[in-house]
Amino acid sequence: MNTFKRRPVPTVQALRCGAVALASAGLLLLAGCGDKKEGAGATQTAAKVNDSEITVHQINYVLQQQRGLKPDQVDVAGRRALERLIDQELTLQKADAMKLDRDPRVVQQLEMARREIIARAYLEKLGEAVAKPTPDEIKKYYDEKPALFSQRRIYQLQELTIEAKPEQFAGLREKLGASKTIADFIEYLKAGDIRFAANQAVRAAEQLPLASLDAFARMKDGQAMVNQSPTGLQVIVLAGSRSQPVDEERARPVIEQFLANDRKRKLVEDELKRLRAEAKISYAGKFAEGAPPAAAGGDAAASETTVLPAVGASDTK
Repeated sequence: MNTFKRRPVPTVQALRCGAVALASAGLLLLAGCGDKKEGAGATQTAAKVNDSEITVHQINYVLQQQRGLKPDQVDVAGRRALERLIDQELTLQKADAMKLDRDPRVVQQLEMARREIIARAYLEKLGEAVAKPTPDEIKKYYDEKPALFSQRRIYQLQELTIEAKPEQFAGLREKLGASKTIADFIEYLKAGDIRFAANQAVRAAEQLPLASLDAFARMKDGQAMVNQSPTGLQVIVLAGSRSQPVDEERARPVIEQFLANDRKRKLVEDELKRLRAEAKISYAGKFAEGAPPAAAGGDAAASETTVLPAVGASDTK
């Protein structure tokens, strides 16, 4: 039997110091600051709360988490961040006095957060080894995805989410294909007391599921797409669309980022498979019954897509 050693529980003060150290590291990367010594330059203390300090490092760490922050917004955002950090410090001091860091629920949450942060840091470190996509790879992806770029469209969609049993699917598909308009099909659902939810949306090509994009690109205005879902069927009618292409120059940075992220994702998947293959994993208790769930994939029928003839259009080819 393996013996597990219990890690010492970090105190609130230790966590506070760790957070400051992490924030400081982020600032060094962001601003290229050197070592700070007493009497050398401006103070790094932004505020004092009783006997504790809140530093500029901590404020900058908070600001780093705010995506798209404009230069003229930094000062106001920094002051707001400082006030939030003051409130946080006051509550931390009270929690420290009450020894809440020893509460079993808090200890468990701290340990789970620690595990998540360290595991994520390893995967992020792993992703740093991914090679940057080459210009040829970027061009190849642009040429292979006309629906995303050179033939990009904006789609006006009508969506129906229908609660149905598998034995009802064929009849619903047949009725949809025979309906002159989507309104006629909706009346059929109401008359049959079939539960459904309706929605309208305008989506650009890049906002659609990548796996279904080619099917959308082949659709004509008025045609309907039917997908099986865990609870029934999803009907998507292309009410209208307009062309809005993106040239290669504008698409290049987006493609580069996508390819890099995709490589990181595959690298992480391969690494997790390797780690599982090398490890000795055994399931216990109720989890030992049956095979573990598959890591990826699913019911093929659930993702099946069928494009039906146009609803309420004369062109039904």
